[in-house]
Amino acid sequence: MSQIQDSSSADHDRWLSDFRAAAQRRADDGDPAWAAGARLHPAVVRSIQRFQVGEGSDGRVLIAKAAADGDDVYTATIRLFVAEEQNHARLLAHLLAAAGADTIPGHWSDAVFRRLRRSLGLRLELMVLMVAEVIALPYYRALHDGVGDPLAAEVAARILADEERHVPLHCDVLRTSLADLAPPTRAIAVAGWWMITAGATAVVVYDHGKALASLGTTRRRFTGHVARDFRAVTRRIHSRPHRNSAVAVGGS
Repeated sequence: MSQIQDSSSADHDRWLSDFRAAAQRRADDGDPAWAAGARLHPAVVRSIQRFQVGEGSDGRVLIAKAAADGDDVYTATIRLFVAEEQNHARLLAHLLAAAGADTIPGHWSDAVFRRLRRSLGLRLELMVLMVAEVIALPYYRALHDGVGDPLAAEVAARILADEERHVPLHCDVLRTSLADLAPPTRAIAVAGWWMITAGATAVVVYDHGKALASLGTTRRRFTGHVARDFRAVTRRIHSRPHRNSAVAVGGS
């Protein structure tokens, strides 16, 4: 059975329209004023370099899995989602350049994460992808609120606005997909999902702890924000469909 085709075609049309409108807004708004330059704490530079690597996937495997599931509208939406993630990588690369820093070719945590996602089917890949999206929410909030640099704050705000749309998209698809599972299997899947989220969060707070401190937050607070946002995700997935609504996540 298709993992996505039995969800509402109206929902798929709505998401495609939303992503197309967002692409048009980006084209209308243009880029930030890179020439203004940026002043970033060295730990924040290193942190952004690692996040920039993670945002830069070409998305070929995810797009192929979506296409194999047979929903052309959803596949078109996933293509636009991947394009937004690639734009995040581009924005972060320009931000690093504005701060006089280079990008890095890769990072071990991103390599492990991508290998895990690509080894799975569409449902499980989306679940693992959601972990990254949920971790990104408090990260870009902290960057926006604590960086103290106008250019970096603008870049963080742009990326955060996209991430806050990405999470409910994946929630809507996973709600239908997980509903197909028998209750015991679904419970095991969700428990494993929490474990992956906890492990990924531990890696991030260890690897980016100095950057988080320079942004005015702590490892413990960041972990709490991830847990809160992930609880909002699981509530949405187990609820009835929401129309034109975002996941109710808190601020930093």
